[in-house]
Amino acid sequence: QVQLVESGGRLVQAGGSLRLSCAASGRTFSRYSMGWFRQAPGKEREFVAAISWAAGITYYGDSVKGRFTISRDNRNNTVYLQMNSLKPEDTAVYYCAARNGPTVTTVNYDYWGQGTQVTVSS
Repeated sequence: QVQLVESGGRLVQAGGSLRLSCAASGRTFSRYSMGWFRQAPGKEREFVAAISWAAGITYYGDSVKGRFTISRDNRNNTVYLQMNSLKPEDTAVYYCAARNGPTVTTVNYDYWGQGTQVTVSS
């Protein structure tokens, strides 16, 4: 019902910026809550950011507040994650997720993309 494809991950120097994109397919995309998660080797999956279906409420993990911004373009069925002031600890595979319901900051999402690798060098 919903398919997600992330893109934009690459190697970047500490202090740099990067924008990730998540292209979603589905006629009801605008009514889904969208989230970004990340997972580093040997680490648990971590909540990064989320945005409500109305695109009016956003949520951020403590480690990225003030540096990352999530946004949504319902017209193009795309969500973005703008990452600024990147740190080596931001290195991870970043996953886009969709949830047919209220926005949450847990891993309880219904659909997941395959992930895109972000590597931040010191």
